[in-house]
Amino acid sequence: MNARRTAEDLHVPVMRDRIVELLEPALQQPGAVMVDATLGMGGHSEAILEQCPRARVVGIDRDQEALRLAGERLARFGGRFTPVHAVYDGLPRILSDLGLAGRSQRDTMATVAAVLLDLGVSSLQLDEQERGFAYRHDAPLDMRMDQGSGVTAAEVLNTYSQADLERVLREFGEERFARRVASAVVRERAREPFTSSARLVDLLRSAIPAASQKSGGHPAKRTFQALRIEVNGELDALRDVLPAAVDALAVGGRIAVLSYHSLEDRLVKQALAAGAHSGTPVGLPVELPELAPYLRLLTRGAEEPGPAELSLNPRAASARLRAAERTRVSKGHLA
Repeated sequence: MNARRTAEDLHVPVMRDRIVELLEPALQQPGAVMVDATLGMGGHSEAILEQCPRARVVGIDRDQEALRLAGERLARFGGRFTPVHAVYDGLPRILSDLGLAGRSQRDTMATVAAVLLDLGVSSLQLDEQERGFAYRHDAPLDMRMDQGSGVTAAEVLNTYSQADLERVLREFGEERFARRVASAVVRERAREPFTSSARLVDLLRSAIPAASQKSGGHPAKRTFQALRIEVNGELDALRDVLPAAVDALAVGGRIAVLSYHSLEDRLVKQALAAGAHSGTPVGLPVELPELAPYLRLLTRGAEEPGPAELSLNPRAASARLRAAERTRVSKGHLA
């Protein structure tokens, strides 16, 4: 990577202005904390710190290069920005380490005013060829967001059983031809282990029927998504962080989540809808306070980027934004 390139050069924050609009009302008090749980290169955090001068940001990311670039970008905010190298599903521990997790949500000094999750792959990861996230150029099959730990995509391809490969492709890539692809991978790796993306792309072009390639986009799209999700444990981490993020919010606090494929968006929709749904049995004349909704949805369904943004940043096309506000302390936090 060219050392002179900055985070601003590499990163266009998706739906930045709308996210600021949604989170700003919760960030007006002095010292109000926003957790940017997927910091990336800091574009969203920069906008929040500029627009909400009394707020501070805790920025979490597993990618050390992204943390370095974001730190340079946000250095001008001094102590209002705290970087953390971690995976976002460690949110409860991170907040505890920072003194932001109290015994209960009655302790208003120990709660969070806003949480942002911008899921998926950053521009940095897509554009750095040696990371192996993109299928349009040849690169080592790595795909780890934290290159210091975990298995690589090559290890998944070369060591998983055919049944496990099929499961990964079907569940995480929603690949119709998962069985055919898994069989081809096992056959080809016996001849020579997979090391680079070009050979995998060639295999996928051969394994996936031509008719499906014409109607379904690039033949590698779903397999690369599946491998990335498996390598980084993305859906498991998301399942863990969503309830933890809601739990961390003070009453009046807000959460915004950007997802980029249906698997992520489905989990986000379910988590926010569960909090916005009353648990009072149908037919009771009054709402039971302990079963009342504890979230208020701030978006009607999932919002999408507008045409103006897409003309500047085509990568935002698959983005879906959902947001909610914490309206009460739930029963689990009264102790």
